[in-house]
Amino acid sequence: MASKPVTIRVPEELHAQLQERAEAEGTTVTALITEAATNAVRDPRLKGAAEAFRSFIADHADAFDQAFPDDAPDRLDAPGRAA
Repeated sequence: MASKPVTIRVPEELHAQLQERAEAEGTTVTALITEAATNAVRDPRLKGAAEAFRSFIADHADAFDQAFPDDAPDRLDAPGRAA
């Protein structure tokens, strides 16, 4: 995918915080800002979708396991299951 340079000005303190976080995460300031920009334009209908999916799976995990016993993953939260 082609990229386009964007120049922004941020206060020195924010830049220092960005550098510190980037170093801690093993990434770059550019990557942090790109991720933040991507999140800013993400479709708001997706907000909470991951949590809704996790909840659905948690509520129906036993039914999936019974329907597909050979494919049932080891779950840490299930009694008697390997971790």
